[in-house]
Amino acid sequence: MKLIVQKFGGSSVRDAARIQNVANIIADTYKAGNNVLVVLSAQGDTTDDLIAKAAEINPRASKREMDMLLSTGEQISIALCAMALEKMGLPVISLAAWQVGIYTTNTYSDARIRKINRERIQNELDKRKIVLVAGFQGINRRGDVTTLGRGGSDTSAVALAANFNADLCQIYTDVDGVYTTDPRIVPEAVKLPEITYDEMLELASQGAQVLHNRSVELAKKYHVNMEVVSSLERKSGTKVKEVVKMEKTTIAGVAKDTSVSQIALIGLQDNPGVAFRIFSDLSRAGINVDTIIQSIGREETKDISFTLSSKDVETALETLEKAKDTLDYDHIDVDNDVGKVSIVGAGIMTTPGVAAKMFEALYDANINIKRINTSEIRVSVIIDASEVDRAVKAVHAKFFGEE
Repeated sequence: MKLIVQKFGGSSVRDAARIQNVANIIADTYKAGNNVLVVLSAQGDTTDDLIAKAAEINPRASKREMDMLLSTGEQISIALCAMALEKMGLPVISLAAWQVGIYTTNTYSDARIRKINRERIQNELDKRKIVLVAGFQGINRRGDVTTLGRGGSDTSAVALAANFNADLCQIYTDVDGVYTTDPRIVPEAVKLPEITYDEMLELASQGAQVLHNRSVELAKKYHVNMEVVSSLERKSGTKVKEVVKMEKTTIAGVAKDTSVSQIALIGLQDNPGVAFRIFSDLSRAGINVDTIIQSIGREETKDISFTLSSKDVETALETLEKAKDTLDYDHIDVDNDVGKVSIVGAGIMTTPGVAAKMFEALYDANINIKRINTSEIRVSVIIDASEVDRAVKAVHAKFFGEE
């Protein structure tokens, strides 16, 4: 008997009709003779609505209390879906993370899964019950509720699939797979039948919203058999795997991210160790930085600029301002009107001229590049936020419109 893990996103369970549709998919999988372990996200815009409610009461609420609030959305979803399956006469149970024993680190709002107890879920599966688990949440060593960050239900599902050695982990969304770019921006985008873990991880990390990047990290580490499929149409999706068949194109897709900002420290002393102090302070504050540029020294000073997630700007500024005496900079500039466009593909490593082709597309579209960052399978550019969608269209056309 196979074990299938299925995860359904917020749009898939946004109302009663969608919940019934999800229940039908689960029921079909169960009736086919499989054990079924299901992870659900909060309905539709529930998480955003809860954040708005919190802001009405306390715009600077602690992350602990925000986690207590936001975790309720997933519990609503699993209870409602369990009711739909009960009505169909199927054995089912819904469980919150604390009931399962999903233990995480202590970091509120961005916790990492450390351990999952198998006993409760295995006991229910042994009784041939469908088990519904609240995604996006866990508990820390204090017994407090924690959340895994936006998109964390994907990570919950893959972690459970890895822990129980599931035969398949299906991530159900409102699209029918992974596309070469966002089809809402580029209608000509092509669905990929398969994609490597590394390519999917880079796309997710660079702004593609199909999968949570940490879920892909886990899938790669534990060799989880993973598939992205539509909850609205019964059709094949995109398989995420270690190795894929050779494709004509050198890149797998184009991603965008408009949730980035740029910070520049102007007039730093041109001395050894300055960069270390800056980025070690930011690291201790829990801030990840992306592209970094250091200017050529002039008159014993230099400038260092970097990009980061927009949500971390306030914390970064507080951290840097506290260290002003030791860093000895003149002032800080912040630019929130930037965005990132990236191309991702295993072919970038072995094919000359891929980056040049991207830059040519942006030149032809008269789009100015502010900074560039690369890895073995990725090239990213920072541009004006207002130009991001146009850049995605131009770059996608350059790589996928000339085949």
